[in-house]
Amino acid sequence: MAWFSRLFAKNKARQEVVLSSEQRQLIKAWHDLPAADLDCSHRRTRYVVVDIEASGLDTNKDHLISIGALALVDGMIDFKDAFQVVLRQDQVSSNENILIHGIGGLTQSAGMDPVEALLAFLRYIGKSPLVAYHAFFDQSMIEQAMGDYLGMEFGRTWIDLAWVLPGLFDFQTGARVELDDWLELFGIDNFLRHNAVSDAYATARLLQVVIAAAIHQGADSPGSFLKMEKARRRLYDSL
Repeated sequence: MAWFSRLFAKNKARQEVVLSSEQRQLIKAWHDLPAADLDCSHRRTRYVVVDIEASGLDTNKDHLISIGALALVDGMIDFKDAFQVVLRQDQVSSNENILIHGIGGLTQSAGMDPVEALLAFLRYIGKSPLVAYHAFFDQSMIEQAMGDYLGMEFGRTWIDLAWVLPGLFDFQTGARVELDDWLELFGIDNFLRHNAVSDAYATARLLQVVIAAAIHQGADSPGSFLKMEKARRRLYDSL
């Protein structure tokens, strides 16, 4: 019954979250925003490409360190519509972990208060569809942080390019294709790997390639991406 104990502890932790009335109002205002129209054309949609850095790869014990995001609006990358934050860490991550993402101990200790950082992220994304590559990790870490610090269920729509791309391009069939493989295929540079904003920018450029191919095949909306992803997952599960 270890799973029950973890669930009870998680729910207990969320019940103990203490927020000011202003912070609760900000969360309510975000919840009250209208949902994105997933049938709207790609060319009239604001996508938010998200990448995160964490203290490790274990979604059960590691924690969120930084979020980087960049908007793709009406098919164009908008550098003025970007977001980056480092969440203040009570205990900085290991030296091995710091060597990966480059966010030093002093920067982690001087980061933004996690509650304010996550509220800022909510304001930035609104209800835009979120995009990532191997989205499960980013989604899990952000949802965990939202629960721990804001006491809320995030429950956003994520589009995972790792599932969408194979439905549009025949590349390394049967093999696990990493983000870097797709970037190399399409000649997309990533100038600062494992930097959240740089990774988000590279993924946003990849999203532009995906949108162009999807439109050519008649898949002209965020909802069409979700259908492609669902079909690809069903095919994978049947193998």
